Formats: sequence, structure tokens, C-alpha cells
Amino acid sequence: MNFTLTTDLGDIDLFGEISGGGSYDELLPHSIRLDPFGLECYCLGLERLIHVKRAVGRPKDLEALAELEAILDERDSSR
Repeated sequence: MNFTLTTDLGDIDLFGEISGGGSYDELLPHSIRLDPFGLECYCLGLERLIHVKRAVGRPKDLEALAELEAILDERDSSR
């Protein structure tokens, strides 16, 4: 259900289900819609991304938490 596509611009992870996050249908309400290059796609919102990375607990996910939380704090303080 999960795929990683390798492109010239970097890897793109496509998940049908995320450990600690749930299925696509469970995650969809926590996503934001983007339209890169005119193509509609959905990405997890920042709050849910932080939750999922903490739940998964892989070293690379835990390393990203401080930066993601700083981005969230900055975004919230500018609102």
C-alpha cells in the first residue's frame, strides 16, 4: 500500500496507510489540498504530521519533530 517514487527532484512517498496514523480515509480530514503543477493532491496538515511522526518513532521521524514543532509555533504566533 505504500510506495516511494524516485524523481530528479527527490523521493516522493505515497502512503495508503501510515502506522500510528491510520488509513487514507482516516487521515483525509487532517489533510490540506495542494495543486502543484495543476495536479490536485492531499498532504497531511502540520499538526497531524507531527502526531504521526511521534507515533511512528523512527529516528529520522523523531529528528524532524523539533523543526516541525518550531514551524507550527511560528505559524500559530503569526495568526
